[in-house]
Amino acid sequence: MTGQAQRPSGPDVRVLHDLADLDEVHRLIDRIWRPEPGAEPVQVELLRALSHAGNYVAGAYEDGRMVGLSVAFFADPPGEALHSHITGALPGRGVGLALKHHQRDWALARGLRRITWTYDPLVRRNAYFNLVKLGARPEEYLPSFYGVMADSINSGDETDRVLAVWHLDASTTPTEAAPPPEPLLECRNNRPVQHGTDAATVLIAVPEDIEDLRRTDPAGARDWRLAVRETLGGLIADGARVIGFHDRSAYLVDRAPNRPPEGRQTP
Repeated sequence: MTGQAQRPSGPDVRVLHDLADLDEVHRLIDRIWRPEPGAEPVQVELLRALSHAGNYVAGAYEDGRMVGLSVAFFADPPGEALHSHITGALPGRGVGLALKHHQRDWALARGLRRITWTYDPLVRRNAYFNLVKLGARPEEYLPSFYGVMADSINSGDETDRVLAVWHLDASTTPTEAAPPPEPLLECRNNRPVQHGTDAATVLIAVPEDIEDLRRTDPAGARDWRLAVRETLGGLIADGARVIGFHDRSAYLVDRAPNRPPEGRQTP
């Protein structure tokens, strides 16, 4: 696994099939996301169907207790991709990373070359985990992708997402910018401040804690949503590449659209 970080010891992760285990997955989803009744991201019946059809439903365990879950299904193009619909973990060292490594091994064993998932681009810890810890890259910006979601995490905000693509055969070595990047969107006093720059490599900041901001300052949270949609979404739509996550706080974006993606060579 060229470029992959050494795997830490951690929870036991295994694929699930039994109905009792799938019911435990559903209960853990409820504990993490606290959705309103009828707004659960996945039902036990669907978990049963996905598992029985050969898709990926897994749980992470510590001392016999489920502490994490991941649900994924085969995606387009057939035989090449897996889409990870939901992954969650209770607070604990390395649970999310253990789940993603297990999911990667499961996909590679079936001849798959990439895993995709969506995440909220405003959540710093998720961006850092996806881009730095795993080496996935955002390849599409999806405004209000899920519409209105009634849960404790997303309530009150539009559900913009980026599609993260994890190329399983690519290096995850962090990318360094040369020359140094310039800020296009800066976080100043927890507010988005846009700058004009013609730099080839730019930084697009995200707020310190968007989930807290949604609760305490909904208007400020919306300002961030629109600012990141305009800057990051606009650049991705124009063919720019996100090449890293700088200082745990800002997307590192290469505006040059004609370079080959990481881990690939031009003919």
